Amino acid sequence: MDTAALPKILCVEDDADSCEVLQLVLRMHQFEGKCASSGAQALQLVQSESFDMYLLDGWLPDFDGFELCRRLRALQPGKPILFYSGGAHESDAAKGIAAGANAYVVKPDFAGLIEAISNFASTPLGPAC
Repeated sequence: MDTAALPKILCVEDDADSCEVLQLVLRMHQFEGKCASSGAQALQLVQSESFDMYLLDGWLPDFDGFELCRRLRALQPGKPILFYSGGAHESDAAKGIAAGANAYVVKPDFAGLIEAISNFASTPLGPAC
């Protein structure tokens, strides 16, 4: 499958197995996923590559996903940012939205994740799944 034309999503997830599963699920739904294992690595990738969307975990080894969300929002105000995190409390979702995220999906809801991504990818990124 040629991934050059697929919407490209930066997944920031410090668990290697979770990252691999995310990339597989995204590929199955016609998205290209690239992983970063820390906030610092994500910010480096953002400087050198173009992404259509960001998918963040709430907990990262260097600084939390909420801080990364604020930094990404400042760098690229119009890019969709979604959280896909294990924090299942309403306060976690509220914190993510307050940090600038467009949506918050609790792990392991892959159907909800793909639906949220598709909602933001349908325009201007391309057709929804």
